[in-house]
Amino acid sequence: MAVFTSSVFAMRKKMITDALKAAGACTPETARTMAEAGLEHPELFTEYTRQLTDLGVIRRTENGRYYLAE
Repeated sequence: MAVFTSSVFAMRKKMITDALKAAGACTPETARTMAEAGLEHPELFTEYTRQLTDLGVIRRTENGRYYLAE
């Protein structure tokens, strides 16, 4: 498992949560892919996305879309 510095992780967390919020991804029904949420090159940051999911910050649907876990 990769280890990230807390400042880089915090920046990516903010980018992801802000993008999901702006896209209205707040429920499983309104969930979006990271690309649909407007994040550039989401495939480069899959470990951050996985960590945010593991921490319960965001949730992943069965079809690979994400939404805020608030």
